[in-house]
Amino acid sequence: MTEPSVGAGPIRVRPIRVRIVATGRVQGVWFRDSCRERARAEHVAGWVRNRGDGAVEAEFEGPKASVDRLVAWFRTGPARARVDAVETTVVPAIGDQRFRIL
Repeated sequence: MTEPSVGAGPIRVRPIRVRIVATGRVQGVWFRDSCRERARAEHVAGWVRNRGDGAVEAEFEGPKASVDRLVAWFRTGPARARVDAVETTVVPAIGDQRFRIL
């Protein structure tokens, strides 16, 4: 296999996708809206939602470096949040093109 040559066009990077769940004081603190803003700034697709058990759950899909930065942010969340624990699982990429709040 040969390396792409100069002028061969953009190199496609396979996106990764992770599911992440944060527990603590994570609802009622603008977590979802802040997450959407961060995801859009990082050009990451997926979704975020409040769960009935008080946790916030999200899936992020995009370039590994961008997803990693968003996961790092999720570990602390917005200023008023208190994240006690985070669980992250790699899941198959599905080709999401936008980020939304569910």
